[in-house]
Amino acid sequence: MAADLSGIVIAPPTFGEKVAGIYRKLKRLPVIPVFLLSLVVIAGLFAPVLAPHDPEKGDLRERNIPPAWSSGESEPKTVVERMSINDRATSVTLSDAKKVNPDAQIGDQIDIYTRPAGSTKFLLGTDHLGRDVLSRVIYGARISLLVSIVTLAVGGSIGVTMGLMAGWYGGAMDEFLMRLVDIKLAIPLILIALVLVITLGQSLWIIVTVLCLFIWPRFARQVRGEVLQLKHMDYVSLAKVSGASTARILFIHIFPGTINTLIVVATLQVGIVILLESTLSFLGAGVPPPTPAWGSMVSDGRDKLAGGVWWISTFPGLAIMITVMSLNLFGDWLRDTLDPRLRQLE
Repeated sequence: MAADLSGIVIAPPTFGEKVAGIYRKLKRLPVIPVFLLSLVVIAGLFAPVLAPHDPEKGDLRERNIPPAWSSGESEPKTVVERMSINDRATSVTLSDAKKVNPDAQIGDQIDIYTRPAGSTKFLLGTDHLGRDVLSRVIYGARISLLVSIVTLAVGGSIGVTMGLMAGWYGGAMDEFLMRLVDIKLAIPLILIALVLVITLGQSLWIIVTVLCLFIWPRFARQVRGEVLQLKHMDYVSLAKVSGASTARILFIHIFPGTINTLIVVATLQVGIVILLESTLSFLGAGVPPPTPAWGSMVSDGRDKLAGGVWWISTFPGLAIMITVMSLNLFGDWLRDTLDPRLRQLE
C-alpha cells in the first residue's frame, strides 16, 4: 500500500542555508586566482589608461620618494653657520635651516627630514631616477603577458608537433626526438641566454627565442605520452581503414585528445615563463632598459635595500609572486577538473 505524502510540506531553505550552498559552490572554483590574474591581464591590456605617469620618464628631484602612506623620517640637527664634512650627519647650515624654519638661529635644534614623506602623486613611490613605481609595475605586466603569449604560441607549437611525430612514428624518429629533448633539458637556460645576449645584443626577441628553446621539450614529452595511448584507440584504427592521411589522423583525430593535457601544461608553464623572464631581466640579460620589466625593477632596487629604500624592489617582486602563484593554483584546479582520475566529487 503506497504511503500518502500529500500532507508533507518542504520548507524553503533559510538565508543561512543559501549562503552555505553558495559558499560550497564557490569553494570548488579558483575565485581568488582568477581574480588576481584578471587584474594582471587588465593592467597589461589597459596600461596606457591605468598608469598615472610615463613609466620611462622621471624627475631626479623626486627620486626615492616612499609610498603614499609613509610619513617620512626626520632627525634633529644643530644649526651652524658653516659645516665641515665630518659634521654633515649632525649639523645643518643656517641657509638650509631657514628653508624649514625661517626663524631658525645658529645653535638651534630643528628637525630635518632625512627621507621625504610619501605623496599621493606617487602611490607606490618613485625609484632612484624619479620614475613612478606604480606605472612601471603596470607596464611590466604588459611585458610579462607579451613574452608569455609569444613563447607559448611558438614554443608550444614546436613541442606539440615534435610530440605528435615522436608518438606516432615511434622507432628511430621517437628515439631521435626524445634524445634531443634530453639534451635540451640538460643545457642550462641561463648560460644560453647570456651567450646569445653577448653575441646578438640585448632585446625582447632574444629573450623570447631563449624561452621558446626552453619550453618546447616539456610540451613534446607530454604530447608524446598522450599519443602513445591514443594511437591504439578504435576510432584511430577506423580512420586508418577509411584511408585518412597521416596528417589528418594526427591533427584531426589524435590532437583533440591531447587538448586537456595541453591546457594544464600551458597554464603551469606560463608561470615558469614569467619567472624565467624576470630572472633573466634581473641578471641583466632580459628586456633592455628603460623598458619596464618586473625582473629589471627588482634588480634596480636591490642595491637600495640596505639604505631603507625597499619599495623599488618589493612591489615588482610581489607582482611576480602573486602572478606565478595564481597561475600555479589555477593550473592545479584545471588538472583536477579536466582529469577524471583526479576530479574530486562531493
